[in-house]
Amino acid sequence: MKLRRALSVSAATAALLPVVVAAAPASQAAPAAEIPKCSDVSNGQHHNNALVGRSFGIPDSITLGTHWTTYTATLTNSSAKELKSFELSAKLGSYVYNEGERDLSPYGDLQYWDTSQRAWKTLRQADGNAGGTVPGPKTLKPRESVHMQLRFRVSKDLPLDHNYDAFTGLTGTFIDRYRDTDCTSDGDAVGGFYPRKG
Repeated sequence: MKLRRALSVSAATAALLPVVVAAAPASQAAPAAEIPKCSDVSNGQHHNNALVGRSFGIPDSITLGTHWTTYTATLTNSSAKELKSFELSAKLGSYVYNEGERDLSPYGDLQYWDTSQRAWKTLRQADGNAGGTVPGPKTLKPRESVHMQLRFRVSKDLPLDHNYDAFTGLTGTFIDRYRDTDCTSDGDAVGGFYPRKG
């Protein structure tokens, strides 16, 4: 299923109150990493509506090469409760539907703007994919938002031997509860695009 559905946003989030800029240093380890996902412990019955995501500035298609595409991603706590053990991560990739298709992530670069150091910081995972953890607040109060400026590009070396259903965006993860079990939920601010030759 495509992440483009994550772009639908209720009009109620247009008038946002407090704003948190994701610039604080990531000083704590990820406690949520050892907690199961709510979708797993609930057999798909748990539905998180707490985080509403929006992304601005991701075009329908991008030209391969050295040109950066800059966009903004926003996550808003639309619930009445404070979200705890809140963590941010960003990703650049594509969906793989058929055998022989590849993820474009290793061919891409993804960066976030570090407001404290006033510099772009590269996100790269150990497996070579573009993405990773982004510094941000550890809690998100009701109606509070976190904004992140990101930019990406995809190398001319990307083989265009099949169509890429590509995406980039920000994910917020937090500790939730399903019945009597602690579990993690998340929300996305994601946009889709297609790569093309210049």
